[in-house]
Amino acid sequence: MTEGPGRDAWLICVAALLRSTTVGLVGVVLALYLGAEGLSVAETGLVIGVGLVGSAVMTAIVSVAADRFGRRRTLILASLLMAFGYVALVISHRMSTLLPAAFFGMLNGMGRDRGPAGALEQAMLPETVSPDRRTWMLAWYNVTLDTGHALGAIAALTPTMLARQLRIGMDAAHQLTFLMCGGAMLVALVPYAMISAEVEIPRTLNSRTLAPIDARTKAIVAKLAVLFGLDSIGGGFLSSALIAYWFFQRYGLSETQLAGLFFVARGLNAVSHVGAAWMAQRIGLLNTMVLTHLPSSVLLMLAPAAPSATIASGLFLGREALVEMDVPTRQSYVMAIVPPHARSFASGVTNLVRTIGWAAGPSIAGVVMQHVVLGGPLLIGGALKMTYDVLLYRSFRRLRPPEEV
Repeated sequence: MTEGPGRDAWLICVAALLRSTTVGLVGVVLALYLGAEGLSVAETGLVIGVGLVGSAVMTAIVSVAADRFGRRRTLILASLLMAFGYVALVISHRMSTLLPAAFFGMLNGMGRDRGPAGALEQAMLPETVSPDRRTWMLAWYNVTLDTGHALGAIAALTPTMLARQLRIGMDAAHQLTFLMCGGAMLVALVPYAMISAEVEIPRTLNSRTLAPIDARTKAIVAKLAVLFGLDSIGGGFLSSALIAYWFFQRYGLSETQLAGLFFVARGLNAVSHVGAAWMAQRIGLLNTMVLTHLPSSVLLMLAPAAPSATIASGLFLGREALVEMDVPTRQSYVMAIVPPHARSFASGVTNLVRTIGWAAGPSIAGVVMQHVVLGGPLLIGGALKMTYDVLLYRSFRRLRPPEEV
């Protein structure tokens, strides 16, 4: 364990930057691309949901098998599957092909990188720093992710630029963009392959002799998982792909305008992680999680009533400046209240439940947008997230991380 981020931490962040950039790009253009290919908004929501189900299954595998199979090999396998998912978007637009491809490729239309690779990285990174630097390390890791999300959002201009420069149709430009995303995931294999063996479970803690996880830890993880599941269902209603579609339908924003909007949003996300680490040192991890998350949901629920794109965009950006502050603090809190040997399990289980919630949300949200009211998912998602905040504080306000006791 080192006092500052070591070589392995930096390599993890490089791979995470590549992955999150592709996720940020796809989150903006996926719904528009599938819509142009003839899919309804309900079908698009289903494709996004099935992709998240695949991510959930892989996260479940990571939580119980990554330490046995090898953490580096698990990260490499996840990257290969994601590359396959992007390439599959080019091959066929039929639901019979898209759905299994989205599942096995863990296609992410959420615009935020919260898959199995991230769950494993969150368990690995606290081992690279001292406990008092854990929250800061995870904050900078999330800054890396959201920097990638921001770069990906502005890179959503790529199809338009390719269409103009190469004089091709938008359909071909989107397909070329997805192939580039697949290539980026193959490049991410390089830093993963360079990570040292120190990130693996030592031979003395082989799977056959790994310390058992006690009942108290399992109970804590189970309670957290239930609450995180509620929050993620709300988040599933608010995928970037569907929010981009809402702005497109409600206010007529172009793909270029959406790219700029989501670029600023992801930039605000990135800055907020550093603010979260600073705030957590003063008021505690749990307080930071709740006191920033609640007002972000209020801002989002006001957006459907906005009379103009400018006001709606302002409310959306205000929400994005706050909504991610609970991410590094939540990750640090979970890693702090469980024993080190249970971190892969805790990270895997809590991320698994969150992914399942995200998987359920888009499919329902797509139906609500098509058959009930276009802005309905923003109201439903915000209400679920506020409920989660209240229940989380009531349940865990007395359980503090060791450094806060």
